[in-house]
Amino acid sequence: MVYVGKILVQPPLLNSASPWASSLEDLKALYASPSTGAVTTRTATLSGFPDDPSIHQVAFTTESISSINSYGYSPYPLAQYIDWVRDLLTTNLDSNKPIIISITTSTPVHNGLTNSPGPVLTVAELDRPLMSSNSESELKVMIKMIQDLRRELADPSSASPRIAIEINTSCPNIQGHPPPAYQPESLRHLLEAVAESYLEDPSLSFGLKLPPYVYSRQFEDVVDFVASFSKDGRNPIAFFTCTNTLGSSLLFGEQKIRNDSMEVETYAVPSMYGGLAGEHLHPLALGNVHSFVELLKSHKDEGVQQIVVIGVGGVTTKEAAQRMIKAGASAVACATILGRRGVEIFDEIVKAFD
Repeated sequence: MVYVGKILVQPPLLNSASPWASSLEDLKALYASPSTGAVTTRTATLSGFPDDPSIHQVAFTTESISSINSYGYSPYPLAQYIDWVRDLLTTNLDSNKPIIISITTSTPVHNGLTNSPGPVLTVAELDRPLMSSNSESELKVMIKMIQDLRRELADPSSASPRIAIEINTSCPNIQGHPPPAYQPESLRHLLEAVAESYLEDPSLSFGLKLPPYVYSRQFEDVVDFVASFSKDGRNPIAFFTCTNTLGSSLLFGEQKIRNDSMEVETYAVPSMYGGLAGEHLHPLALGNVHSFVELLKSHKDEGVQQIVVIGVGGVTTKEAAQRMIKAGASAVACATILGRRGVEIFDEIVKAFD
């Protein structure tokens, strides 16, 4: 059995936050699969991301099961996902399968300061009191909304909690706002909000979705920064999700799968650059998982030693899942192959754990 914080993920296979976990229909299909041990929602903001289908797209490659995307976050606000999670959990009372609600703030952090990302919806438009321009306050509001749902469902007192939170610190496609996890100190206000919530309710499992790193100091800085929030041998972070897509990637139009009627565009996605995922990312993802696992296991802080890693990146086959486990991942998640093959692909990948 694999525990990710307080939640049981069995089998240790799930989807990662992605466009193919956006709608209620997506989430129902993922939850109904006997081969998923947990479900992750697409990353939500408090008010919903201003999605533009003419810009925010995905392209799959012809030469491998890889993809490039220019997506931001989900167009659905957190309140919608809370309603959907409530529906899923109350209609499946005989299941202990957990749901990881992926969230981020709509006021990205940069060098410790919040900055407006552009055309986000206003408080008045959404009639959401409590909305703040400050990322820490916004995150506190989002955590409170999820905690209210957990209390409604008696999740904090459950022997097998069914709700966890992932904080996405790593989307590479928000123009003018690089993934804040590349500068760990810029996450201080967010981690302070997490630590405060964890102190109030240790039954709530928090995770960080991290970007791909490329040299050793980056891994060390992240782990040491997270370790600074440990108290009495416990850390508020239960898991790392490694890794998100690799930003600033470029694929040309002739490299993507397209219908016969489609013209060949210059670039695979309208934004030109995007986040690379799938098999092209797999070796780097394996290196990220292994690097973090080794640092976490050997760290002097007992709380940090308890953090587990969900391996993501190029898991398209059972063999790829086995490699992730060999690299040290406690659980394995998929996105690109889910977009290409649908939920049924989990029935093949789960054989990695036979």
